[in-house]
Amino acid sequence: MPVITIEGPRIADLAKKRKLAKDLTDAASKAFALPKETIVLVLHETSPECVATGGELIYDRQGADEQPSLAVNTGCP
Repeated sequence: MPVITIEGPRIADLAKKRKLAKDLTDAASKAFALPKETIVLVLHETSPECVATGGELIYDRQGADEQPSLAVNTGCP
């Protein structure tokens, strides 16, 4: 049973998330020649205050007008 793990920013649009799951499952099913039901997809949605590159939080790299409120963020998984 292949497991696909995606780590990235939150996908708020449920339709986009469904399409991502379907597209990745279809591709893996074809590549492994296995039924779609055997493919497992795990989405790890990570907020920008929980990821850093070059020693700097991604949250801090965003402009002040682009930063989400930390008060409503669920925090790091």
